[in-house]
Amino acid sequence: MVSVGGSDPDDGGQRILSAIDLEIGGNGIPSETGLYFAKIGLGTPSKDYYVQVDSGSDILWVNCAECTRCPTKSDLNGSSTSKIVTCDHDFCTSTYDGKLPNCKPDLLCQYNVVYGDGSSTAGYFVEDLIQLDQVTGNLKTGSTDGRVIFGCGAKQSGELSSSSEALDGLIGFGQANSSMLSQLASAGKFKKIFSHCLDTHEGGGIFTIGEVESPKVKTTPLFCESNNLLLYDPRPHYNVIMKGVEVGGSLLDIPSDIFKVGDQKGTIIDSGTTLAYLPQVVYQSVMDKILSYQKDLKLHTVEEQFSCFTYSDDIDKGFPIVTFNFEDDLSLVVHPHDYLFAIKEDKWCFGWQNSALQSKDGKDTALLGGTSNIKLKDDKSGSVYTTAAHNLSSASSFTYEKLLTFMMILVAILFSFV
Repeated sequence: MVSVGGSDPDDGGQRILSAIDLEIGGNGIPSETGLYFAKIGLGTPSKDYYVQVDSGSDILWVNCAECTRCPTKSDLNGSSTSKIVTCDHDFCTSTYDGKLPNCKPDLLCQYNVVYGDGSSTAGYFVEDLIQLDQVTGNLKTGSTDGRVIFGCGAKQSGELSSSSEALDGLIGFGQANSSMLSQLASAGKFKKIFSHCLDTHEGGGIFTIGEVESPKVKTTPLFCESNNLLLYDPRPHYNVIMKGVEVGGSLLDIPSDIFKVGDQKGTIIDSGTTLAYLPQVVYQSVMDKILSYQKDLKLHTVEEQFSCFTYSDDIDKGFPIVTFNFEDDLSLVVHPHDYLFAIKEDKWCFGWQNSALQSKDGKDTALLGGTSNIKLKDDKSGSVYTTAAHNLSSASSFTYEKLLTFMMILVAILFSFV
């Protein structure tokens, strides 16, 4: 479990939407989705959209009717509450830290976002109502809404344009003021807190916005170099400070500067990442120590990236537990059934990936993918309500041949940036 903290927004006397229950679908099975998605409503009348959940990026966007190379398309013009966001809008100037060059009152506020896998989305911003499920009692919700500015996707590239990976868009839960969470929190709708507990194998899980009453969580601080987070800020992620790694209870001899947070270094928690990447020194040390428990294991490569082997016994008895230690004595315990996945009977693969082989720029970065009931506190009434897990089925048909190596409960409390 990981928790990162910040301050609460001033509600300005407005009504607070204390807790939101976001329906979640998807899973971490390699041959199936390999990601998690949520259902949200947009526009008037409200229309359901299925969007990938990503804590490593900021904006919410959906594919628009005029989009090229989009596997799904929607006509946002059909909403009676939709408004175009122009380049001189306060949102646009604050997102880009100033007025855009050659801006005229009737020109659109455009965006272009490139993700870590090289895929990209481009389009323009619109403003409309978002419909969410507010927690009203134990296992009960009611509809509520708020105005948000989000992207109308006009062009997608890479995997986002693939018809076999068709979702309606993506919702970012990053730290920038352009995120849906930041917008509604600054409007006094709820606290800047989101939590998730995702089911790797069975699918679905819990994703909530609001204060978590239980389970109680231990915390580690966010690392942040700047209070001015923009759409294209080079460090929009949730960066935490890793202190060391243990395998089977033994602390690995890894140079301490490997975990130092800096330019293209450090540890990132990202629910939108489908693999766990470790810097080469860390990766090699972890793999060598794990393999020392099974000296006769014969490895072979599958899909040009996974190290796999044959093993017929109980993996939790034959392989060691791996523990990541973070600042303030927070530990993330990863069991063998978390970092190993089966491709067929008695055939297993390691989920760890060498960062150096994936990206030259990110070779020194550790990137950890995000993974019962959660109880939320209503700040207005003081009541505590229980939320249950969901296993949502998307209206879109898609298959992702990727792996979410292991899942973590993530409680993210965003900073209030000025």
